[in-house]
Amino acid sequence: MVDFSFVYEELNENYCHNNGRTAVDPVRMFKYLLLKSIFDLSDVDLVERSKTDLSFKFFLHMAPEEEVINPSLLTKFRKLRLKDRKLLDLLIDKTVEIAIAKGVIRSTCIIVDATHTKARYTQKTPQEVLRERSKKLRKTIYTLDESIKNIFPSKPVTDVIEDEIEYCRQLIAVIEQDGRFTGLPKVREPLNLLKETVADDLDHLQTSADPDAKVGHKSADSSFFGYKTHIAMSEERIITAAMVTTGEQPDGKQLQTLIEKSKATGMKVETVIGDTAYSEEDNLLYSAQNEIELVAKLNPLITQGNRKKEDEFEFNKGAGRYVCKAGHLAIRRARQGKKAEERIRPTPIILTWRNANDANFGKAATRTAQKARPIL
Repeated sequence: MVDFSFVYEELNENYCHNNGRTAVDPVRMFKYLLLKSIFDLSDVDLVERSKTDLSFKFFLHMAPEEEVINPSLLTKFRKLRLKDRKLLDLLIDKTVEIAIAKGVIRSTCIIVDATHTKARYTQKTPQEVLRERSKKLRKTIYTLDESIKNIFPSKPVTDVIEDEIEYCRQLIAVIEQDGRFTGLPKVREPLNLLKETVADDLDHLQTSADPDAKVGHKSADSSFFGYKTHIAMSEERIITAAMVTTGEQPDGKQLQTLIEKSKATGMKVETVIGDTAYSEEDNLLYSAQNEIELVAKLNPLITQGNRKKEDEFEFNKGAGRYVCKAGHLAIRRARQGKKAEERIRPTPIILTWRNANDANFGKAATRTAQKARPIL
């Protein structure tokens, strides 16, 4: 039901039209990558399966007897044809466009929220990825013949990436030299995945310091180091817009962009549903001006605060604290004065800021604000 002809338009400039060998149909290459993502296969196994799986051939628009591509073309397609493409926005736009045309999306309401993504350096190291995939391969072979462990190479005792790569290469060589299990799909797939990791994907797994990541908060006492993915989706659970920011960015500031992106896909937005973070003054004014119903619980600290506009302090709902105009999060809130006195005079509140990304904290700067407390 899906028309993939948009791939021709998007990749037209990445192909030479008057020189060189005729290219493989870019729509077919795009579909190969979809299958690779859905079934979690290596390039080699993906192409091998497309030789015999008629459902694959039907999706790829191939005749049963038609020859498949060389697996190396998938690497070239990813690195050369899809280079510098804004794939996230492109795929979301086309998804919503097709869903509206086919009647999948009928609602005029979107739901907005943000999810947290840790910085790359906190994920698995290349050594851990190699160990995990080599372990999966060994366990698969042990179910067939456990005695083969006697001829496997010794596992490295160091945490050096070169030693882990050399071990994986020796493991692959022993299994291929033995030859008894390489013809079985349950062994061949993890074997090819390990070979691909060692030969091709290792550069993508290298860890490094991430200068763009920032400290964000899931709650007042829970933080993370990384990014936020802000998402809007329809009532039919189709994502209509998405954007990535650093971890310290407030959710509410992204609402207007999510709405505009959702509208750009062709969706009519009349209602927006979100949590307390989206009920700030700018969003209320924006929704009123654009005749959009904003359904979000009002936060008293945002809507009824007595801070002056020129202070430019913002309330971070996730952290439960204020953020100064320099982006520094308050790390301490303390009320001063006796409880008995709180009923007859305003309670001073001391807010302390520091650079949220400075591991040494540094010298804190303080600011005292007066907050009137109503007498009940």
